[in-house]
Amino acid sequence: MNPSRPLLAATALLATTLLAACGSSADGGGTAAGKGDKAEAVLRLPDPGNNGFLALGKKDGSLDRALAAVHAKVAWTGSAGPFAPAAQALSADQLDVAQGSITSAVAALAQKPGFKLFAQTAPDGVGEGILVKNGSPIKTVQDLVGHKVAVSQGGTSEYLLLKALEKNGIPADKVERVYLRADQTAGVFNSGQVDAWATWNTFSTPSIANSGAHFLVNGKEVGSDNYAVWAVRNGFADKHPEVVKAFYAYLRENGLKEKADPAAYLNVFTDSGPTAVTPAEKDVAVEVTRQGAAADAIGEADIARFGTVAAFFAEQKVTKQPVDVKPYLIDLGALGGGTK
Repeated sequence: MNPSRPLLAATALLATTLLAACGSSADGGGTAAGKGDKAEAVLRLPDPGNNGFLALGKKDGSLDRALAAVHAKVAWTGSAGPFAPAAQALSADQLDVAQGSITSAVAALAQKPGFKLFAQTAPDGVGEGILVKNGSPIKTVQDLVGHKVAVSQGGTSEYLLLKALEKNGIPADKVERVYLRADQTAGVFNSGQVDAWATWNTFSTPSIANSGAHFLVNGKEVGSDNYAVWAVRNGFADKHPEVVKAFYAYLRENGLKEKADPAAYLNVFTDSGPTAVTPAEKDVAVEVTRQGAAADAIGEADIARFGTVAAFFAEQKVTKQPVDVKPYLIDLGALGGGTK
């Protein structure tokens, strides 16, 4: 999404599919019968797919061992993908934790959210941006005027395009936004039906490695404040704060390990088939992860930048009014026991 954001996540499911899959969890309220008299908390997470430290944690059992210390276990359900359907699942009490971007989170918080944010990963300066095909006549952001750019509505993709246009003094209505689901855009982009594609590392990595594309501008170049954020269902955080803390500690520790050795976290379950990372993709993915960050607690400086994103989305009329993110943040230190 480098929690380090997981690279090359499994193809996202539609919101209804995710809701149905999450609804299959038997616990329904985040707990299940445990050993002896203790109730065991069940943390429902989107399946991590074939890449990233959560995939390795699923395979080697390290996440279950970390959570066992606080009388919890994982139930993998659904599929990692865009935050919008995950936000719906969180608010519907059908998922407990999910990752997305602060841009997608702001759009979701403009509704009636049933979740709060408890961790952040610094913006991905090199893995997200606006893609164009090699050999494209579009050489600068100014050249986008009068052209079609594929974006996913109300999140990372639309944010990156609007930031690039603002930085270059281009009115947003001078570029045609073509709204598409991220997992359905590659074919449209590759066939030339759109001239550019604003996207993030899950989709930029295979496009750059396999489809002859490159970034016209990346996140760093447009001045992106697009953090990755981790969200937890309100009811789960209230009932199991120690599990939220333990999960955060796992994210932090293993995100740093992945950043130090990215190749070890690719093709965790299989090196063949549609979820496998190709050798060419590995080179791109490794470089993006090395330059990325690991999950961390949300500090005052991060909160200020979240506010900047919310204000920008309101100015650009992506949201009807500015969203105050502060009421939807969890202070991990206040949960007791400290943080790593």
